[in-house]
Amino acid sequence: MITAFLPFSRLQYSIETINDLLRSRLISKIYLLSGEEKTEPIENCEILKVKDLTSSAAIDLIVKKNQSKYILLFTRDNNYQLGQFSVERFYNVMNSTDAGLVYSNYNTIQEGSVSRLPVNDYQPGSLRDDFNFGPLIMINAAYLKSYKNENEYKHAGIYNLRLHLSRVSEIIRIPEYLYTTVETDTRKSGVKQFDYVNPKNRDVQIEMENAVTDHLKKINAYLSPDFKEIDPDSGEFEFEASVIMPVKNRASTVGDAISSVLSQKTSFKFNMIVVDNYSDDGTTDIIKNLADKDSRLIHIIPERKDLGIGGCWNEAVHNKLCGRYSVQLDSDDVYPDENTVQIIVDTFKKEKCAMVIGTYRMTNFKLEEIPPGVIDHREWTPDNGRNNALRINGLGAPRSFYTPILREYKIPNVSYGEDYAVGLLISRDYQIGRIYEPIYLCRRWEGNSDAALDIEKQNSYNEYKDRLRTIEILARQRKNENDNRAT
Repeated sequence: MITAFLPFSRLQYSIETINDLLRSRLISKIYLLSGEEKTEPIENCEILKVKDLTSSAAIDLIVKKNQSKYILLFTRDNNYQLGQFSVERFYNVMNSTDAGLVYSNYNTIQEGSVSRLPVNDYQPGSLRDDFNFGPLIMINAAYLKSYKNENEYKHAGIYNLRLHLSRVSEIIRIPEYLYTTVETDTRKSGVKQFDYVNPKNRDVQIEMENAVTDHLKKINAYLSPDFKEIDPDSGEFEFEASVIMPVKNRASTVGDAISSVLSQKTSFKFNMIVVDNYSDDGTTDIIKNLADKDSRLIHIIPERKDLGIGGCWNEAVHNKLCGRYSVQLDSDDVYPDENTVQIIVDTFKKEKCAMVIGTYRMTNFKLEEIPPGVIDHREWTPDNGRNNALRINGLGAPRSFYTPILREYKIPNVSYGEDYAVGLLISRDYQIGRIYEPIYLCRRWEGNSDAALDIEKQNSYNEYKDRLRTIEILARQRKNENDNRAT
């Protein structure tokens, strides 16, 4: 019934996993995927030479060799302990639902301690290539008959396969902990989130972008590089730009942030709107004292008490003193010099785009550069950026907006992903301008809200962005259908 494919390194844990598999009467064949030139034969197993497990060549070989109804694929060379009748549980769910891919929650061993690792349900917007299925999945071979590898991938083979399965079948999570494995990536969430902009991973990212672009074309959610343009001179605004900063309880950083704005040199009038979301640590007094000294600083305490970061942005954007362009500054961060606001506004006027995203430098609290250093999001291209935006988990910083568009669209009243949500919405019709020189210092310290998230919070954040992408995919499909009918 099931053929198992297992990365093999001849270590003892591989032997133990093989013995575990052989105990199930559903396993008809075990293939060991080895990168070695010569590997001694293992009883009851057949060895396949595979150079790169994540390659399309490896996937093609697995499809070719499989003769069973289902495939049990281990995607990482690791220590596995299968739970009681876990293979049977995978089989029963797949056999009952006719799903194309089935995966489950699992346990991890880290520093000798066992922890539960729940994973998210898959949805159409779960396009990020680091979506966590866990390292053990079951695939329905019936849906591989229509699988055709149109590109040679070294890194995106598995990603391309699961995108195919999502187009032709259901992908189902079993909300049970069916196996245990060793956690190999123990970095904090605040470090992992920058993997996709690491220049060392550029070749990987290009392949992933190619795969998702092909997928979007096949589901009619791809957008060609045709954009609306803004009129940089429309509307009546007292100020050309407003730096907007929501803040709550940042007494140790808010003064530096405000000072970096008020020191800006521009050829136009600008102000700063600080939305103080009921701070109780002295932040309010700091802002008030600075506002008393400089009329450009607008201090707002909203009437509502149910506002997240997005809601605070809405308060500022819809204020009559908000400028033509709304420019971001987080209360943890600072501008590196006096030119940031001028550079951003110049980019708007030159490119006639509805949103501009800059480049930032990661620093510690003392403004000393720390890894990964400069985050420039060079994976963005003018032609395909808005399609690739459906794969990555963020668009970069600092973010700035053409205020009339932002007033029309509104920002979700949440405190995570609100910028990504409005960025996807804007990119559906408008170009997003990019600045590839560092114009922003992003300070990382123990007080950052996303420095080290627990698994529940990570899942919550990831599920929200997956849902944003699902909404956007549906919107883009509808847009393409309407455009096709119009022509």
